Amino acid sequence: MFLVTGGAGFIGSNIVASLNEAGRTDVVVNDMLGDEAKWRNLAKRQIADFVPPSDLARWLDGRKLEAVIHMGAISDTTARDGDLVMENNFRLSLRLLDWCTETQTPFIYASSAATYGEGEQGFTDDNAPAALRQLKPMNLYGWSKHLFDLALIDRVARKQKMPPHWAGLKFFNVYGPNEYHKGAMASVLSKVFAGAKAGQPVKLFKSHRDGIGDGEQRRDFIYVDDVVAVIRWLIDTPKVNGIFNVGTGQAESFRDMIQAMFKALGRPPNIDYVDMPESIRGQYQYFTQSSIENLRRAGYNAGFTPLEKAVGQYVTGYLDRDDRYK
Repeated sequence: MFLVTGGAGFIGSNIVASLNEAGRTDVVVNDMLGDEAKWRNLAKRQIADFVPPSDLARWLDGRKLEAVIHMGAISDTTARDGDLVMENNFRLSLRLLDWCTETQTPFIYASSAATYGEGEQGFTDDNAPAALRQLKPMNLYGWSKHLFDLALIDRVARKQKMPPHWAGLKFFNVYGPNEYHKGAMASVLSKVFAGAKAGQPVKLFKSHRDGIGDGEQRRDFIYVDDVVAVIRWLIDTPKVNGIFNVGTGQAESFRDMIQAMFKALGRPPNIDYVDMPESIRGQYQYFTQSSIENLRRAGYNAGFTPLEKAVGQYVTGYLDRDDRYK
């Protein structure tokens, strides 16, 4: 039996889908659905139980699980309630780590590329405590994830007891089906698609840095299917422990992504470039690109879906259909 925290969310529901497709129905989801359409992320899936966060500790008592896949978190990079973020992103993660250690249960959890901050230290997933301490997250969400990475690696460095298999995943810019409930935190592609299909121009930010063109701000975009493939590989590879970047290792521009969307729609690009709000210009990232050598050294040798192909799959298979859910 698998426990997937955040299992009704974006990445979590895609993990549940993958496990179902592999014939596993003994999947328990820990999440909150709220009163929006988040439940639709699981509408096509079979699960063994649904556990709200308030019942998780009681539910875990005496359980034997194959693995805990911990994707649950407050992932809003603009979140400001520090106490709430720390309880959900840091302290809950510590309690799950303790439980997995005590019961000797494999533990795979979501960290974030937000731990790198502006990237002045680069984007290399060096697990050494001294290297981690050099990182400077730019927001509360990234800091909460960074604190947990530090706490876990400190235990490893001190040779304290750990789960038999553990892995932290620093997700870069993930996009794909079932992200629609994320609102402002959804991918640019998801947010602009309906307007673009209706004939409206897509608005991208102008560049305010010399040498970088309008819409040429770059991110390491990774399709959610590739993220799930890494997680499934880790589940099946218990000898691999560590914190790993999960990106493609190739930065692409927002313009590249939107042009790929128009190509999938069979239309010429229709893009307007607008001034970036002054309030965010000083902290806006112009470039992120993961180093994936750590994952490769660990033995992961699968490829990643090229941007144009992945965008095409997302548009034609989900965004441009009446039923957008996986």
